[in-house]
Amino acid sequence: MPWVLKASVGLHAAAGVAVATMPGLWPQALAGVAANHLAVTALGLWPTSRLLGPNILRLPPTAIARREITLTFDDGPDPQVTPQVLDLLDTFQVKATFFCIGVRVLQYPTLAREIVQRGHRIENHSHAHRHTFSVSGLKRIEQEIRRGQAAIADTVGRAPCFFRAPAGLRNVFLDPVLHKLDLRLASWTRRGFDTARSDVDQVARRLIDELAPGDLLLLHDGHAARTSAGQAVVIEVLPRLLEACRARNVHPVTLDTAFS
Repeated sequence: MPWVLKASVGLHAAAGVAVATMPGLWPQALAGVAANHLAVTALGLWPTSRLLGPNILRLPPTAIARREITLTFDDGPDPQVTPQVLDLLDTFQVKATFFCIGVRVLQYPTLAREIVQRGHRIENHSHAHRHTFSVSGLKRIEQEIRRGQAAIADTVGRAPCFFRAPAGLRNVFLDPVLHKLDLRLASWTRRGFDTARSDVDQVARRLIDELAPGDLLLLHDGHAARTSAGQAVVIEVLPRLLEACRARNVHPVTLDTAFS
């Protein structure tokens, strides 16, 4: 159990004891519990926080020594964008990790299988990518992740080993569920915000400027922003990023390869 969760449980217990033994302290106890809830909620809105449990932000030292990075693509598969991403990855002869949404895997099973057949990996990005994921209870979070696992495993023949929360947002219930399902939470070193920004130069700079071995980069083949010409931003950014990888002698590999 993360120490933040242990502290939270302890605070609630202390507040209960205080009110039971000294009823006049209930305003202070209530204020303390409310402050605790706000603090824990705020931590859940910080995608790269490790205070709510283990969270992969960079690759391990062995991968850094091999000058590896990992490119991850979220929210797919998308029948318009994903095939173009796969073709670009093939052109540069690199492998990537796709954090896919379960319902989209079921909607486009042939495309999901193509991702794997081309040597890439599919990991779990929840079943439905609900905006309420980070405020859901223990049962709902486990259901979302289990359904995503099943959708992916049944479609491509391999169960995911890693999980990424929708938008990276979570709460104190996620870590116990991931531990139970033997999954590892993976966030990112940096992202280009390619679902919200149509400026290709700006998105590319955010990903490339500090590119170094060990980086875990977040892009999107689903919900991709579009340029003024109607092209998905990720399709314009990806060749620049892959050229930068070559220039800096870093090697994109799948997340499981980096941790193997």
